[in-house]
Amino acid sequence: MKTAAQKIKAAQYLKIVEWSEADECFIGRCPGLFNGGIHGDDEAHVYQELCNAAEEWIAILEDSKKPFPKPTAGKTYSGKFAVRVAPALHQRAALKAASRGESLNQFVAHALAKA
Repeated sequence: MKTAAQKIKAAQYLKIVEWSEADECFIGRCPGLFNGGIHGDDEAHVYQELCNAAEEWIAILEDSKKPFPKPTAGKTYSGKFAVRVAPALHQRAALKAASRGESLNQFVAHALAKA
C-alpha cells in the first residue's frame, strides 16, 4: 500500500502523456524516475496508471535503500546548453547559418523550434 509520503515524493517527478500516431494510443512516461511507459486508449486512465507506477517506483527505491533521482517536476531551464557534434556537421551548420545571414545560435534555435 502506498503512503502519503510516497505520493508526495512521486509528485516531484514530471509525468507526460502524449498521443502516439505510430502506436495509435496514448503513451505515458515519467522521465528521470523510470524507463518505459504506460499505454492505452484513454488519456486520463493512462495518466492515472502513470501516477500509480511512479508511486510504486518510489516504494521500490525506498525498500531497496537506493538513492532517488533528482526531481524533474517544476524544473527551470536557463535557455543555454552545449551540444557536441562532429566537426564536419559544425562546419556545415555554420556555413548554412552564414549563408542565411544568421548566427550559428540563431540557425540552431530556428531548426530546433521546427522540430
